[in-house]
Amino acid sequence: MTEAGSYSKITENVLVSVTPIYLSDRSRPEDGLYVWAYQVRIENQGTRTITLRHRHWRITNAEGHTETVDGEGVVGEQPVLAPGDIYEYTSGTPLTTPSGIMVGSYDMESEEGTLFAVDIPAFSLDSPDAMSSLH
Repeated sequence: MTEAGSYSKITENVLVSVTPIYLSDRSRPEDGLYVWAYQVRIENQGTRTITLRHRHWRITNAEGHTETVDGEGVVGEQPVLAPGDIYEYTSGTPLTTPSGIMVGSYDMESEEGTLFAVDIPAFSLDSPDAMSSLH
């Protein structure tokens, strides 16, 4: 298991932080399978209660193949966050290449019924098998 750095972004007073973790014990590079977990932390820094309604992900591998994932809530839940609340969850994704990138957004609903989007920061998925390069 290899943990990379954390990536964070604030949108509409909601802080989203993501930490990707390469799962070497679940990956099989010889078969073109590279598996990551990612830990997400959502903090409501605003003054209103919000509910996470939907998620939208764009996952791109090193060859430029992009997959989109849309669905209700996260890990089967639609968490409600009062001001100051934090919600954390862990999920995962496989890739067919040793590196890639993920980015996305959450559709939130305020207690007044207003819908708004919260950005999930782009984060890099780089296995120890990925070729490193300097730019």
